[in-house]
Amino acid sequence: YPALAAELKAYADAARADLMEALEAIDEHAGPVMYDLALEFKVVADTPQVFAVAADGSSYTGGAHGAPLIGRFVWLPQQGERLTSAGLIPDPRAWRDVSLFVREQLHAALSQRVDADDLDPVERDRVMRSAAKMIDEGSTPEADNFAEFEPVLGEGGRVTALRFVFPPYQVGPYSDGVQTVEVPASVLLPYVAQEYRALFSA
Repeated sequence: YPALAAELKAYADAARADLMEALEAIDEHAGPVMYDLALEFKVVADTPQVFAVAADGSSYTGGAHGAPLIGRFVWLPQQGERLTSAGLIPDPRAWRDVSLFVREQLHAALSQRVDADDLDPVERDRVMRSAAKMIDEGSTPEADNFAEFEPVLGEGGRVTALRFVFPPYQVGPYSDGVQTVEVPASVLLPYVAQEYRALFSA
């Protein structure tokens, strides 16, 4: 799919350009530096109706951590277009229910992680409040907060759920890594644009 390939190349070129810009800004008297760019593209869905590619990697140009590179590209071969979150669910008000479902899952996962750390009650409360705030801020009901997603396919290649992908820092600290939430088709379908409903399992 040439148009999809062009989007993937543009994504990689932008990551490379950011690295080169950082390299050009290095003080020649600063001594050796170890900058790094790693980016992998992997096909995660391949049917006549849906073709999806996951881009995962990081770019390090100094600091405590590398900058995560997380991209998801869902291509619809029969329409010859990329499926975006805003196109999939065009009514801004509909994102409230999606956001609520995602937040419930993220808060439940947070509780499990914190309980596993066996913290004292005061520290547990502090960690929970801080992380919960990041979840709520990073999952407000706006299409842009759910821009990275990949299809979960069932029988016949129909979409049974969408797996929303959140890079480090969006809904949790860097130490929590990439977080994902699968939202079933039953939650999404009432709000999906008419032209895309046939992709989903009822």
